[in-house]
Amino acid sequence: MAQAETHHELPLPRFEKPVKVLIVQSPYYKDIADGLLTGAKAVLEAAGASFEVVHVPGALEIPPAIRIAHVQSNFDGYVALGCVIRGETSHYETVCNDSSHGLMLLGLQGACLGNGILTVENKDQALVRADPEGQNKGGGAAAAALHLIALSRRYATQTKGVGFKPRGETIQLADGGESPSRA
Repeated sequence: MAQAETHHELPLPRFEKPVKVLIVQSPYYKDIADGLLTGAKAVLEAAGASFEVVHVPGALEIPPAIRIAHVQSNFDGYVALGCVIRGETSHYETVCNDSSHGLMLLGLQGACLGNGILTVENKDQALVRADPEGQNKGGGAAAAALHLIALSRRYATQTKGVGFKPRGETIQLADGGESPSRA
C-alpha cells in the first residue's frame, strides 16, 4: 500500500537572503486542496520563506498562472497544488498530461517550482497523499521548490569565464605572463 512506503527526504535548504514563494492552488476538490496547502505552508514556514496563495479554477490553469507571475512579478519560486481524479472519459489524461507538461516547460525555462498536482485513480488515494500527517505531497512540492531556489541562487553567482574582462583587470596569458585588459 502506498501509505506504508518510505522515501528519503533531503533536509530543507537554508537561505541567507529572504525567499518569496507563490502557491498556486486549484481548490476543485477543496478537502484535498486544503490538505495540500496545509503541508506546503508548514514546509515554507519551517524554511523561513514568505508566501502568497492564489486560487485558480482547475489544474489546467495552474501553469498559466505561474507563468504570469514568473514574468510579471518577483517571486523566487512556485508551488503548484491541485488534484485530478480519474473519471469515465479521456479528459483525465488531457488534464494530467497538459498540466504536467506546462509545469515542466516552466521549470526548463528557469522557474523554480514544485509540482503538487496529484493525479490519482480515486478520492481515497488523493486523501492519503494530501494528508500533511500522511504522505504530505503538498509539503514535498514546497520542499522541491525550495531546493530549486537554493540551486538557482548557488549558480547565479558563478560565471563561466566567457566574455570580456572589465577595464583594469589583468588577463592571464598562455605563457604564464599577464596583460592588462583594454576593454
